[in-house]
Amino acid sequence: MGTGLLVLTACAENRLEASVQPGTDTPAATETTQSFSQWRNTFRQQALAHGIDARLFDATFQGLEPDPAVLNADQSQPEFTRPVWAYLEGALSTQRQATGRVMLNRHAATLQQIEARYGVDRHILVAIWGLESNFGSNMGDRSVIRSLATLAHQGRRSGFAQTQLLAALEILQRGDVSAANMTGSWAGAMGQTQFIPTTYNDYAVDFDGNGKRDIWHTEADALASAANYLNASNWQRGAPWGMEVRMPEGFDYAAADMSIRKTLEEWAQLGVTDARGRALTSHLHEPATLILPAGYRGPAFLIMNNFRSILRYNNSTSYALAISLLAERLQGGGQIVASWPTDDEPLSRSERVELQEQLEAQGYEPGAVDGIIGANTRQAIRRLQMALGWPADGYPDRQLLKALRQTSR
Repeated sequence: MGTGLLVLTACAENRLEASVQPGTDTPAATETTQSFSQWRNTFRQQALAHGIDARLFDATFQGLEPDPAVLNADQSQPEFTRPVWAYLEGALSTQRQATGRVMLNRHAATLQQIEARYGVDRHILVAIWGLESNFGSNMGDRSVIRSLATLAHQGRRSGFAQTQLLAALEILQRGDVSAANMTGSWAGAMGQTQFIPTTYNDYAVDFDGNGKRDIWHTEADALASAANYLNASNWQRGAPWGMEVRMPEGFDYAAADMSIRKTLEEWAQLGVTDARGRALTSHLHEPATLILPAGYRGPAFLIMNNFRSILRYNNSTSYALAISLLAERLQGGGQIVASWPTDDEPLSRSERVELQEQLEAQGYEPGAVDGIIGANTRQAIRRLQMALGWPADGYPDRQLLKALRQTSR
């Protein structure tokens, strides 16, 4: 499997989970005792009440059966996940950068028009295009209707999948694409920019003016749709996404939290400099948040409004960082100065579950015990780190798990 498809899979999974609100750690699983045909008959009534034409529904669902591969993908939870530096290595590959530059030149006129209309930097758009579908070469080839029907019947988040399935039927009813050509990832993300159906309905645009919003076959429509979505997500024309920074000795790492925003001037007063130790001098009045993707031992970044707009596209810090850095790499920059702690082997899923169990047992209130390090778990980790007198960066590592194990004896 190529790097592009690996990135596509990760993006599709994140897109399906995009409606999980910050501060929660995981959605609840959903069980069903209905057969697929029973579910389909019930859903048909809902779809017709929603305005879907009965003939369209019946033709679309004729002979449709659940896709076992989709259900397996939804229910599988990998024991090991790639650390951020490994993810970035694939996302920022030299091949992706080279192809991105070719695409910037090939579609320069279209990108200029999109940039003028929506105010979103063309390099960001090409970076999204590259990560979401490897520039249209890995869009996913599964039937979106079948995938979403499978997930709506028996997925972990059947209600969300059902909402997406209704939106997909609306797309078919408008005639933007046929059911046979509505293909995408196992999670129902579609086209060159991997939009879920509700995002498509709200933000896809017909940029080439042919009467259809075709994010599968028309690059202009796909790129402009991504720009329209970012624009609606409060993208600020000409503003930076953020920057790599360096902290002084004795810095309070508890300040590295997505809920904390300070102006660059305020961060500078705390001793934060750029990655090479130089004073922060531009955009000093812009609010920014400090993030530590690999804890205090790794690179640090101050992120601004446009980074948060990218998070609206895909609620993953690693993804947003990859997009931001790839956009800079396409312009000859984007090199990270600090080193990643590659000797710090990430916790496996079972170890993250154990970490949460230990935190819960010792009164640190991590929230759901599910192996997902969400905002609640990070706050619990910070409380433990402060109790231990360690840098309170909220980052789960083996040293922390070892300390918990020793305390529980």
